Amino acid sequence: MKIGIDWGGTKIEGIVLDSQTGEEITRKRVSSPKENYQEIIIAVKDLIENISKNYDSFTVGIGMPGSLHPKTGLVQVSNTKALEGQNVKKDLEDLLGYDLRIANDADCLAVSESIDGSGINYDSVFAVILGTGVGAGYTFKNQLVSGPNRLTGEWGQNPIPGPMDKYEKSVKRHCGRVGAIEVFLSGPGLESYYSFVTNENKSSKEIVELFRNGDNTSNQIMDKYFERTARSFSSIVNILDPDVIVCGGGMSEIEELYEEVPKRIIPYIASNFFNTPIVKSKHGSSSGVRGAALLWD
Repeated sequence: MKIGIDWGGTKIEGIVLDSQTGEEITRKRVSSPKENYQEIIIAVKDLIENISKNYDSFTVGIGMPGSLHPKTGLVQVSNTKALEGQNVKKDLEDLLGYDLRIANDADCLAVSESIDGSGINYDSVFAVILGTGVGAGYTFKNQLVSGPNRLTGEWGQNPIPGPMDKYEKSVKRHCGRVGAIEVFLSGPGLESYYSFVTNENKSSKEIVELFRNGDNTSNQIMDKYFERTARSFSSIVNILDPDVIVCGGGMSEIEELYEEVPKRIIPYIASNFFNTPIVKSKHGSSSGVRGAALLWD
C-alpha cells in the first residue's frame, strides 16, 4: 500500500492508495496543532499509525510546508513557524521506526497533477498552491525538478514583480522579507489587505462572496488581487515558460481567477501574447495527499 500525508497549516490529511491500481482505500483528516512542535509531530505520527494499522507492507510519503535543507536536513522556508529549523524527517522516523520520504507540499501537488490530473497532457507543469501559504512545484515529463538548494518552486518567497505600491512596500512575511508574493496571494494575505482598506476583518470566503454580490469595496480589493496574481505569474512565464500552470489550494477555488489573470498578464511578460493555460487542479484538495503517496514511485 502507498500512504500519503498532506501536512498543512490547519489540517493533516492521510490517504491509503492501492499499490497496483492507485485506487483510494482509506482517507482520514485531523486538525493540525499550530504552535507546539512536539504536538504537531505527535499528531502526524498518530495519523500515520492509525491509517496504516491494517497493513503489513506499505510506504509513507509526506508533503509539508517548506523543504528540507540539503546538508542539515532541517526544515527551511516553511510558513509554519513551529517547523522552521526542526529535523522533521529524523524525528518522525525515530518515532515510527521506518524510512519516510518527505517533499514540499507543492511538489506533491505537481507530481499528482502531472501524472493523472490537470497537467497529464503537458510536458512541463508548474503547479502552484494558493492557500494558507503560497508555493509551487515543477515537473518535467512527470519527474519532479529539484535543484541543489531544494528551493525549486519557492516562488512565494520572491518579491512581487513590478513597481510596488505603498502597501506592498510595507508588508513583511514572517521571515522579514518585504513584499513577498505569499503575503498578497495567500488567503491570509487577501484578508490582511481587506482589513488594511476597510478596517474590518473578513475571511477570504466572505470577501469573495461580497465581491460576487457586487460590493464596491470588495470589487476593488479583488481587482487588486487578480492584478497581483497576474504580476506574480508573469515571473513564472518569463523564466520557465511552462506548458501549463495548475492551481491548487483554497484560493484556487475562485473561478474568476482563471478568466481575469490571463487578461491581465501580458503587460508583465516579455511578449505581446499569452498562450499558457491556467487551470484548476483536477484532484482539488486531494492533489497534495495523492502526490505524497506517489513519492516512492
